[in-house]
Amino acid sequence: MFLDFDDLDGRSRYKLLTATVVPRPIALVSTMSAEGVVNAAPFSFFNIFSEDPALAILGLEARRDDNGQKDTTRNIIDTGELVINLVDQKIGNAMAACAMDLPRHTSELPFAGLTEAPSRRVAPPGVAEAPIRLECRLFEMRKITPARHLCIAEILALHSREGLIDPENMHVDASAYTPIGRLHGEQYVTVQDSFKIPIPDLPQSIAGAPKTTKEETGS
Repeated sequence: MFLDFDDLDGRSRYKLLTATVVPRPIALVSTMSAEGVVNAAPFSFFNIFSEDPALAILGLEARRDDNGQKDTTRNIIDTGELVINLVDQKIGNAMAACAMDLPRHTSELPFAGLTEAPSRRVAPPGVAEAPIRLECRLFEMRKITPARHLCIAEILALHSREGLIDPENMHVDASAYTPIGRLHGEQYVTVQDSFKIPIPDLPQSIAGAPKTTKEETGS
């Protein structure tokens, strides 16, 4: 099957992409308005981008009724700060509750049974129950369409639940960290079973060959 995206509407593209590019990590983003109201909302168009500088990327969607900015987008633009709270099985239901369409200027955290955790480098609090919290400041916000913004956030600091990270070697205990991933619709997946796929050694015939440049190969 071949599907030309020029022939598909946005809804069809969304269904295909969210059902095939899986699992996606979930960012429960907490922000604060200029008036001091805390907002929390989950996003699965999310990932890290680089480590030096440490950057994360978020795909932010507008309100579906009028393409107006959601609280998360407006708060990031106004204050330049956010906290990315990662989601594990323990807070999965609370994360979903934060996706409900509450009235503006209403914090989702108490509604979802979550607790604010003070941040050190930014004003917005994190989620105390989250296994990992990333304090971030805005690196770049780009308006792609009236309904979509691309947020690039610089990660300033990381908080972890006790016992998750070995401070000596910075190793994360995979048995204690149980993040969930987004599939599509209301479907999620746990990250528990893992296996190794090692990078194979180069064949000797290639490993011993002289290196070439793109100019030399004509590519």
